[in-house]
Amino acid sequence: MRTLFRHLLDEREWRDLDAFLPHFREAARELSEFEEKPGLASLAPAPSTFEAWYYGSRQPQRDARRVLVRMLGYSIEQLWSEVAEGTTPIFAPLVSTPETNSPAESGMALHEMRRTSVMAARRAMDFALGAERDRVGEEALGFLSDEVKRIVEAYPRTPLSEIIEDLAAAQDDAFRLLEGGRARPSQLRDLNFMATVLSFLMAKGSHDMGESKVAMQQARVAFFCAQAAEHSGLIALVDGLKSLISYWASKPEDALHFARQAAAQAPDLRGTVGVWLPGLEARAAALLGDGATVRAANQQADALRERVIEDDVDALGGLLTYPQPKQLYYVVESEVLLGHGDAQLAAQAEEAVRGFSNRSDPSWAFGDEAGSHCNLALVRLHSGDVDGAAEAIRPVLDLGPGLRNNGIVRSAQRVQAALSRPPIRDARVAGDLRAEIAMYEPARPALPR
Repeated sequence: MRTLFRHLLDEREWRDLDAFLPHFREAARELSEFEEKPGLASLAPAPSTFEAWYYGSRQPQRDARRVLVRMLGYSIEQLWSEVAEGTTPIFAPLVSTPETNSPAESGMALHEMRRTSVMAARRAMDFALGAERDRVGEEALGFLSDEVKRIVEAYPRTPLSEIIEDLAAAQDDAFRLLEGGRARPSQLRDLNFMATVLSFLMAKGSHDMGESKVAMQQARVAFFCAQAAEHSGLIALVDGLKSLISYWASKPEDALHFARQAAAQAPDLRGTVGVWLPGLEARAAALLGDGATVRAANQQADALRERVIEDDVDALGGLLTYPQPKQLYYVVESEVLLGHGDAQLAAQAEEAVRGFSNRSDPSWAFGDEAGSHCNLALVRLHSGDVDGAAEAIRPVLDLGPGLRNNGIVRSAQRVQAALSRPPIRDARVAGDLRAEIAMYEPARPALPR
């Protein structure tokens, strides 16, 4: 089928991916600036996705739809309308395209203005942190606290490449204030609290890049700071992170140990970190094939959920809280790893995907959304539904390279392995998906190529 989309690409000599991508990425960047959604900036279609768009066999999904509308100036319905060979389309554009008018110029100006504003704020923060040489002032602590909150909120919604420098700078600021000997005793707990959170996120960043040893080093620093802050919730949080790092590093025994250690050291936790720990235990036990522990841990998580009282760690949000949809995502993953895939689990997997469908929800995270889609694909493969699995994993395969962190890549590879099992391995769709996933991993996870 020859669509208006294909006609426009042919007309502009963008019929191959190398010619198309620069224009798509520019439109994605502009839309990211306009909607204030940094994650859009790294959006880019996979080669097979672009080919499917070009030949009209598949329409774009979600964010890609809005990028194409901005890029080409027509609605998705118009772009995927059939155009007869040798005819001139009669569709009226919705908007002017970046090539012909000023939205791109205004977007660039806005981008530069924001960049200047961010640089100025950073310089002001450096001044405040160093101005009071005899003591740490409340404004300096306020600057750092605001930066911690901003980074915590942005981390699960933003490509790591966009925030890693700010994160490293904030961690360095916290360490400098702690090392300077200028903080009053009443300020030390707050500084150690913030240093813990920043080191936690640095550890998660290293993990997302596939650097498990570096991640564990940062996690140990975070643990030291949490102990200095005398905060049981943070201590448990960091042990939970050690479990997560070990889980994705294919060390399930270590993952089980850290999850249980955290729970034993903080048995009275009422925040959602306490619910996260048995979820981590269940996933680790699933890798070991221990179904009884999986069920017991998930039941314990349900019981703990009933008595949750959110604490100061939950108040920061982001990766420091464990919402209900994420708990369900963990439950599904632990059952999938045991090889289960009945109708009840399929319904839970679909519910988990729906739980991460609203990107304006404060608990939304691109990694959790991708993981829930991969789990749904695995559940469907267990029942032999290859087409359903392909539909489930499609949003994951359409993620830009900057969002493909270590956990997402590993989750996609689990789907690839399942596609190689008989009898589904001989299906054409299964072969196409295996090939696409084989090319999925960027040179360095979570960073742009």
